[in-house]
Amino acid sequence: MCQANRRTVTALLLSLLLGLASCQQRKTVDPRYREYAYVTNGKSNSVSVIDLRQFKNVKTIAVGANPTGIAANPTRNEIYVVNAESNNVSIIDAERNEVVGAIGVHRSPYVISVSSDGKRAYVANSGSANVSVIDLAKRAVIATVRVGGAPGLAKVSPDGKVVAVSNRADNSISVIDADTLIVRSTVPVCQQPQDMVILPDSSKVFVACPGSSQLASVELKSDRLLALLDVGKLPIQLALKPDGGELFVSNFDAGDFSIIESGNNEVGGSYLIGKNPVRGVVTSDNSTLYVSNFGSDTVSVYAIDEGRVIGAVQVGSHPDALALTPDESHLLVVNSRSGDVAVVRIVKTRDNSKISADRALVTLIPVGGQPNDIVIKAFLAGTK
Repeated sequence: MCQANRRTVTALLLSLLLGLASCQQRKTVDPRYREYAYVTNGKSNSVSVIDLRQFKNVKTIAVGANPTGIAANPTRNEIYVVNAESNNVSIIDAERNEVVGAIGVHRSPYVISVSSDGKRAYVANSGSANVSVIDLAKRAVIATVRVGGAPGLAKVSPDGKVVAVSNRADNSISVIDADTLIVRSTVPVCQQPQDMVILPDSSKVFVACPGSSQLASVELKSDRLLALLDVGKLPIQLALKPDGGELFVSNFDAGDFSIIESGNNEVGGSYLIGKNPVRGVVTSDNSTLYVSNFGSDTVSVYAIDEGRVIGAVQVGSHPDALALTPDESHLLVVNSRSGDVAVVRIVKTRDNSKISADRALVTLIPVGGQPNDIVIKAFLAGTK
């Protein structure tokens, strides 16, 4: 074979190999697959629907007055929106992206917690000192449980057996038995308890107390206060590693976050992160923490295993809620003042091999006025 023919054959083989590689990289996607982000817009009384396959706002859904918290059902294709001023919960059918019902609760609800089996939801009603228990199949309130003053959050445990309620006015938490729907204990904690996380094994609840700059650890088997931990000034949000080994406390007024060792209830250290850190989220491999800095319009990146901040990305104005896409290739950042959602690429691409280029702002997606919260739902249409 002459040299020219060899070159031709080599070029054809190379082209074929590249074509095969390209085909292998293109995953076959079921045409029924949907991947949406839902964003509550407090001042617009609406929910924006973002198609995550094209990073585009595809629909605006009218809901109740001042929508705040939002949650997805893990077993049904439904989204639940808490409307703080109309005192109800809107139900969105994720297949049609339409409101299909509303459930009345009590005064000033803000957050909703859905059980892991998708059967129940719990809403703390701050203005009426009780918790509404919702049967999600019946779309109805099945019980109203009296708790302490100004409850901010009702959080159901992963095993579905317990609901912890932070009572801001009483400096306590109520522990509700999810089977009997009776408060089995009221545990004094620290001042103005607010955000909470429950460990994956449902053994403990950690409670952030902005009023005393502390964190409380409560055992859920005995409903006993285990420890009060001093953290930074104004701790407002807790982010838990998926393995449950550590949690990260956003200290709003201190400009740092505290690391808590969940096993021994100890503060592992604090790190300066940005101005007014407000929310955090951890990747599924427990390696990276992302923190939104409300006062500096950035998201900081903390490498957990290395124990250091490795970068920051400029986003929109007053970044708040965070969510990772299902494949964790992008981070979504809700910017409360600029009324948009920043899409940040957080993985390497063929064109970016340096660490500094691993994370970059891709686009800003306009949503509504004062966006508050975000949830992601990925599913196959036609399945419930």
